[in-house]
Order: sequence, then structure tokens, then C-alpha cells
Amino acid sequence: MKTKYIFVSGGVLSSVGKGLASAAMAALLESRGLKVTLMKMDPYLNVDPGTMNPFQHGEVFVTEDGAETDLDLGHYERFTNINLTRENSVSAGQVYETVIAKERRGEYLGGTVQVIPHITDEIKERIKRVAKGKDICLVEIGGTVGDIESLPFLEAIRQFRFDMGEENVIFIHLTLVPFLGMSGELKTKPTQHSVQKLREIGIQPDFLLCRTDRILPPDIRSKIALFCNIKAENVITAKDVSNIYEVPLVFYEQGLDEKICQRLNLKAKSRGLDKWAKVSQILTSPKNGTVEIGIVGKYVDLTESYKSVSEALVHGAIANQVKVNLKYIDSERLESSDVESELSGLSGILVPGGFGNRGVEGKIKAIQYARSHKIPYFGICIGLQLAIIEYARHVCGLNKATSREFSNTGEFVIDLMEDQRRVDRLGGSMRLGSYRCKLASKTLAHETYGATEIWERHRHRYELNNHYRKILTENGLVFSGINTEMDLVEMMEIKDHPWFLTCQFHPEFKSKPFAPHPLFVGFVKASLKSKLQLKKPTKKETAKTSSLTSSKNMKKGNQGAKHGLRSHV
Repeated sequence: MKTKYIFVSGGVLSSVGKGLASAAMAALLESRGLKVTLMKMDPYLNVDPGTMNPFQHGEVFVTEDGAETDLDLGHYERFTNINLTRENSVSAGQVYETVIAKERRGEYLGGTVQVIPHITDEIKERIKRVAKGKDICLVEIGGTVGDIESLPFLEAIRQFRFDMGEENVIFIHLTLVPFLGMSGELKTKPTQHSVQKLREIGIQPDFLLCRTDRILPPDIRSKIALFCNIKAENVITAKDVSNIYEVPLVFYEQGLDEKICQRLNLKAKSRGLDKWAKVSQILTSPKNGTVEIGIVGKYVDLTESYKSVSEALVHGAIANQVKVNLKYIDSERLESSDVESELSGLSGILVPGGFGNRGVEGKIKAIQYARSHKIPYFGICIGLQLAIIEYARHVCGLNKATSREFSNTGEFVIDLMEDQRRVDRLGGSMRLGSYRCKLASKTLAHETYGATEIWERHRHRYELNNHYRKILTENGLVFSGINTEMDLVEMMEIKDHPWFLTCQFHPEFKSKPFAPHPLFVGFVKASLKSKLQLKKPTKKETAKTSSLTSSKNMKKGNQGAKHGLRSHV
């Protein structure tokens, strides 16, 4: 069967939800037995988002082969059974870098190098390369229609329909239909203008996904269809939902996957989304109530910076039939505030990955609180490094314990690997991608994974300094996961604690709603147990309550005798 292509663009404003919509459509098509792949085309000139500030770009998602990519690739992997690679993430920076390198090698035979055809041809070649052997290639175009940066990508996909044939290519445009409470109206003009801008480029969308807070009534759909030159039945409501895993169900109910298959003349098996309905049901009505978990970090003003972590916690919650309430705690503010008031009431504390020394001491205070108060703690990447520094300072007596990342002096219990000392550029030079880890038997890590060997994705530059391993283990730390090839610590835990487990890698990148990562399942389970124990009265409280009850009952009995009544106490 010839490969079919779906191109998703967005209008009106940025972050309207193209990534989630693309992931949801891929999930629907995959559920019909089709081989699907996804791509993200970003218009920025950075080669990748690896050196971008998370406040600007959100989380950096890492693939198995070590590519630093846009967070939307995380959505793609979570909603499907696909493991993506660096080829699935394309930026304008990569495209221009490749074309200029070809020009320097003389591959264009002395011709003038231009956006059309050279840049657009490079974009098309990358799409074809990824789509090879697949039934459907779904490509999300980043940015907003009307921005100058995305024009080469839009021109490339305009050409693509002519190259591959109209019957093999679909254009889907996602826009916003806002509801103005003051006038009590759904406003279609932003959508009309966005589609008009797209048509000026030469692209007529086949489907419109209209982001809104309510189901669009028939008259509004007809109005949009009329002004946008599209069939009314192809105007789909992309309604706001309580959790992102409802999005496939919303599209499914409107028959979007069926309409796509008909438009592309695809023969696919009958539909079925039972697993998505089950996930939605658990998230709506969890059997085991709620659990409060604190995420201590420095990018909490933009929670998208921790997207994979928050979603992996949701996956762990699904596995435990519980709802997780996430409390984002600013680690920088924690440095000067009362830790007890900020962290009391939490059933679990998680310190996610991060870089730099801002807010580090606040994270260390949170780790110390979790360790000393026996609250389940999960440390990821820098969360492992800071847990080791905290333990070295407060248990091992190494008062000047620190990381070379934060200071030029002190006891560098966390340090650069030898090969990292020679790095002279920041982009793409960390320890990236999937590495093997051996787990020690009879440890929490081994028990949680149920395995002795694992492969996990990394994104970091600093490691535990092996010179300090002896003093740390002598004082009670357990290094339960080791990369034997490079003799590097991958996991650390503490004995005599309900659940204190840390890892140098990023397990959140491999978690899915139907295959939750075991570390997040274990952490949420321990947090739920911690919550139940916090509610459970102590022996002293039970004895006191029993004494008070007995005293009250005796008093009632005496009052009954006084009034000629028989006591039943």
C-alpha cells in the first residue's frame, strides 16, 4: 500500500494543541491496525531545543538514539506504541545547516542556492525518508500560520500534494473558536482569517479542528464550512477536556478517523478504543481517592518544563487507581522560606532533572526533609546528584560536599566525566540516549523493576565521583544501579526508609498510560501508603481516644442509672 500523508498546521495563536491533536489522531489510526509514524517540523533556527531555556520552549524530550527534541514527540510516544528517532524531529536550523554544507561541498554544481527549491526539497526528502515502509506519516508543522519562519515548511507541503497525488495527502488545520461570555457568542472570525491566510499560501485544508470549550452547534459548523470552503461534516470540535487522554475519545465520537480513512481510501480494520475509555474512567473516578505529590524545581512557573514527569506520575496513578494532585514548589523560594509549611501534608516529594545552581539549596532542603521525615522521595538526574550531596553533608560529615557544576571549590562528590572535560560546545554534547544499567539484587530498584538489567534514556553531563563511593556506602547509601561499561552510578537508594530511590537517567521519557514506568508506579504506590499511614492514628492517640470514649460511656451509664434506665455500655 502506498504511504499516505497527513499534515497538521495551526492558526490564530501558538500552543493551541497541534501536538496533542496529532498524537490523538495517530492513536486512532494505530488502533485500526495501521502502521503510523509522526514528525515534528519546527521553524526555529536552533538545530535542536537542547540549549533553549525551558521557560521559552518547555521540556526537552530525549529519544532512544539520543536526540534532544520538542516536547510534542513525548506526546507522540505516549499516545502510540512508536519509538521515535532523531529523524522524526526536524528544525529549520537542521535543514539550513544541511543545505549550506551541501553547497560548501559543491553539490549544487555552481547554481544559486535558494529557499525554493533547495530548502523545500530538503524538507520533502526528510519526510519521505521517515515515511518509508509506513501506512501513514503524520507531520505537525510548528508555529502559527502567518509567521514568516514557517513559510518554507508550508511551501514544501503545498508542493508535496502535487508530488505525491491529491489522493495521498490530507491537510488538517487546527484553529481557535473562542466563546465570549460578554456577548454569549462563539466567534468564528479568527478561524476564517486563519484559513484565509493558509489559502493565500496555496493550501486548502480538508479538515478543520476547532479548539473550543463546548461542542460546536450545527449552525456554527455550517458557518465555518461556508466561509472556509470546506464540508460541514469535516469541521471537527476539538473540545477542551479534563485530561489529555480524553482527546482520542472526543475525535472518535465525531468519526474523525473514519473520515480520514475514507478521504485517503484506506482499508483498515474496525475501530475500538476500549483501553482509552478505561483510562478515562480511572482518571474520572479513581477507586483509591487522591494523593498529594510535590514537584520541587526551578521552572515551576511553566509547568510544561516538566511535562513528561507530570504525565508519568499520572500513568503511575492510573496503575494504582488513584488521582494524583501535583503541587509545584519553587526551589528558589524554598531556600528562604519555612520548609515545614511548604512541604507538610505531601505524601511524596519528587525532584526532577535540571541544570545550574539556581534553587539548588532549596532542593537539598526538600530532600533532607523527605529523608528525615520518612516521606517517599523520588530523585531524577539532578535529583540523584543532590540527594547524594545532601547525604554527604548531613550524614557523612562532608560539610563542603557539592558539584563542580555549582562551585569552583569544595568536595566534588559530583563531577564531570573525563571525556566531558574536553567538550568545547554545549549543544548535543551531553551523555544522551539509551544506556544499560545493572541492578543489584535485593534492592528497592531490583524489586521495583522486577529485573536485573534495564535500558534507560539519559540527558546529563555530571556524574557521581567514584572517589567518594566508599565513604558513602560505609555510611549507609546503597548504589543499586551501575553502568558496568563505564563504571558509573545510575541508581541510589537509602535503607530504613519507606521509599527513597533516585536515578541518574530519565525514566519519564519511556512511560505510557498503558505501560506506566515501574519507578513511577512504585513511587505513587509508596506515596499512597504514606498518605494512609499519616491518617492512621498512633497507638498513643488510639489509647487516648479509647480512654475518652470509655469515660464518656461510663458517664452516660451513670446518667441512665440516675434516671432509672439500664445501661447498655
